[in-house]
Amino acid sequence: MLDAIWSALGEALSPMSLIMLLIGVVIGFLVGILPGIGGAVTLALLIPVTFGMDPVPAFSLLLGMYVVSAIAGDFTSILFGIPGEPTAAAMVLDGYPLNKKGQAGRALGASLSSSAIGSIFGAVLLMALIPVMRPLILSISAPELFAAAVLGLTFIASLSGGIIHKGLVMATIGVLLSLVGLDPNLGIERYTFGSLHLWEGIGIVPVVVGLLGGAEVLQSMLDKDGDTKTAVPPHLGGILVGVKDSFRHWSLMLRTSAIGAVLGMMPGLGGSVSQFIAYGHAKQTSKHPEEFGNGSIEGVIAAGATTTAKDGGHLVPTIAFGVPSGASMAVLLGAFLILGLNPGPEMLGEHLNVTLSLVWIIVLSTIAAVILGYLLIRPLAKLTSVTGRLLVPFLITMLTIGAFSNTSSLDDVWIMLVFLAIGVMCSRFKWPRIPLLLGLVLGEILERYFTVSYALFQFNWLSRPGVIVIEIIIAGMILFTAVRTARKKRADKRELLATGGLV
Repeated sequence: MLDAIWSALGEALSPMSLIMLLIGVVIGFLVGILPGIGGAVTLALLIPVTFGMDPVPAFSLLLGMYVVSAIAGDFTSILFGIPGEPTAAAMVLDGYPLNKKGQAGRALGASLSSSAIGSIFGAVLLMALIPVMRPLILSISAPELFAAAVLGLTFIASLSGGIIHKGLVMATIGVLLSLVGLDPNLGIERYTFGSLHLWEGIGIVPVVVGLLGGAEVLQSMLDKDGDTKTAVPPHLGGILVGVKDSFRHWSLMLRTSAIGAVLGMMPGLGGSVSQFIAYGHAKQTSKHPEEFGNGSIEGVIAAGATTTAKDGGHLVPTIAFGVPSGASMAVLLGAFLILGLNPGPEMLGEHLNVTLSLVWIIVLSTIAAVILGYLLIRPLAKLTSVTGRLLVPFLITMLTIGAFSNTSSLDDVWIMLVFLAIGVMCSRFKWPRIPLLLGLVLGEILERYFTVSYALFQFNWLSRPGVIVIEIIIAGMILFTAVRTARKKRADKRELLATGGLV
């Protein structure tokens, strides 16, 4: 195995592989910064370029682009409050508030360093699981995936701060919105109102772009100081401070990396779900949960580590037996077949060197992305000091391109505008936006896996070992939240009594 690992490193470092890797890194950085284009679309566009290539250089191009696009997506999330990738949505929650406080450099430094550690963690996990991939993945079925989705929903309370009831209402609205489209079992229309575009449901990209990024842009236009600078001039010297913050919270970085990698192995959950679950875990275990959503460096670290750790996890089921964990992996699976590689035993035996090369490609891509990111932090961060009147047209253009590029349809632009208005109203009336987004993401997953679980096991699936473990985690988390809330109320009451605030 050790000989195979070093041999794979040699192939990944060959001149052709390195050239393809660097090209992929540059393309991935551009894709990540431009909102809405997405890694899956770019992967599909790059596959024809790989025709006739050897497998390792081909995947250096494809995986190099894919890994880096996730890292670069955090840049626009932090600098403009617009997620470059749907999986970068959680980064907006604390990255953008830190930017508005003039700490863009610190947020970007923490994001890049935590992303690097998360990516390496995911790659090491992939390498460690190669001998046991098949039995591990085969043990995960619809009931466990449904339970994992419910686990994601239980984090709504922690993402809603002190307004839990509002968070639950918004999450319910999100789940209801996920029902829009054709019924997956009966094929009948649900809430489409005669629109063919809504047959496939409401896309996550226009919702994320409008609800988070668009709302921030419009809010800045509506503010009385909209002609002033959009943020405090960024303290770029804080880059190293952000790096130190990441390693100061090394335990959080490793825990959220593990969450991203493990959930990334579960087909159908997607990167957004794992990121929000990791973000919720970070808030649950933080000594300063009140800072989350207002510029918590811990929130940035959790989101950054999960963004890249999931990539190694995504490759596990794809390589083990050809089950893609998402749209990007489905496209990558097509690349495997085009290059004459059959996922399964062949990838773990005859083509083991290619499999191990993928691990090294992820690591090398991350290192290249971090170096490029640090070189571009200063020129990109200076954009935040441009006056709002000059910057808003540019941001509106980015929003429109991001929404339109999802399906190349103007209907998605209208959807983006609707959720832009919803986002502004939520911001003005103090209603949380993230539970709605999480409900929309998880709604389809909940419906799909509940239907399959009931069809296969009736309600006996509730007693499966994996489901029981997740049920215990959910119960423990609810209890932990209740105890923490009660203690906080008692502490606040004692403080008010001590200061004479109560009569």
